[in-house]
Amino acid sequence: MMRFKHIAWLSSLALAACSPSGGQEKGKGGPMGGMPPPEVNAVTVQPKALPVTFEYVGQTAGSREAEVRARVQGILVSKNFKEGETVKKGQSLYTIDPAPFEAALARAVADVAAAEARYEQAKRNAARLKPLYAEKAVSQKEYDDAASGELIAAADVKAANARLTEAKLNLGYTKVESPISGLASRSVPSEGSLIPGPQQLLTTVVDVDPIWVNFGIPDNEHAKLQKEAESGRLVLPKAFEVEVRLADGSTYGKTGRVSFNDVRVSTQTGSREARAELPNPDGRLRPGQFVRVLLKGATVPNAVTVPQRAVLESPQGGKMVFIVNQSNQAEPRPVVAGEWSGDQWVITSGLKGGERVIVDGVMKLGPGAPVRIAEPKPAGEPQKPAAKK
Repeated sequence: MMRFKHIAWLSSLALAACSPSGGQEKGKGGPMGGMPPPEVNAVTVQPKALPVTFEYVGQTAGSREAEVRARVQGILVSKNFKEGETVKKGQSLYTIDPAPFEAALARAVADVAAAEARYEQAKRNAARLKPLYAEKAVSQKEYDDAASGELIAAADVKAANARLTEAKLNLGYTKVESPISGLASRSVPSEGSLIPGPQQLLTTVVDVDPIWVNFGIPDNEHAKLQKEAESGRLVLPKAFEVEVRLADGSTYGKTGRVSFNDVRVSTQTGSREARAELPNPDGRLRPGQFVRVLLKGATVPNAVTVPQRAVLESPQGGKMVFIVNQSNQAEPRPVVAGEWSGDQWVITSGLKGGERVIVDGVMKLGPGAPVRIAEPKPAGEPQKPAAKK
């Protein structure tokens, strides 16, 4: 609705400007019967380096995520942690009934003792036959059998020790420990359940400090940014600073950096995957949250900006502003407006440094009408809008 009002108003101004009097009565020196030129507020355009922020949708994820699984089969006798709380690396999370494994360990210890006894016996036999064989008192076969028996007994000792080591490991595996420090998820089995072994997931531990935020940059936008950077119209940082905005609109208090940019483009989304890393010591961010990712650090050199209220719809289509020319007259100027920066339009073409753009008071002006720029107020004092007739 506002657009149609501007068009009708501009059309009437154009007709007034084309009239013989040009909006003034004959024989009178000033506009509107000698009244002083209307007072307007204006800003002087000054090109400057303008910070640019890019915003994307992202999802948080743990920087490390470990699945907790039992390495042995048995009955789960206890759960040793609270779900959703922090656990430390090496902390016992579950206990599997150790009795069968303690018995297996005792059997392995006995097997080692028996193997060592047989080995000592074989060594004595070989040592006894060796001088007899030198004196040709025993046959070659008897001596060879004794020597082979010693070697076989030595191998049996090694095998028994390996089974002992395995038994010790299995007994230790009855205490299922956390592989990393982080937040423990929901426990899948309950006490008394039969754990079949590694194929069953017990719980998950996620490291949330630091936390990752995964997001995608559309490939067409990525190409546009590269083109702008190559032409010098945009300066990109070596590493973007990342700020996160939560679902309730609040801003997460800590910032991070982009740590990964994929060179591949996803065939499903047409975007390039990127990842930011942020500190999360208090665990405020949890894995799986949807957030807004703000990338900061890029700048537009020599950017021209004007307040949004100064930009009007042109009767010919597009955007326009009124400037105060050297004769202190209102002059319409077509412009090309780009993105918003706060309450400012970024003007990509149509204005240059030093030109004065009318901000308030344009509703009572016509093309070529004389104007008087209001005196600027001191810093901190609100600007008084131009008085309406």
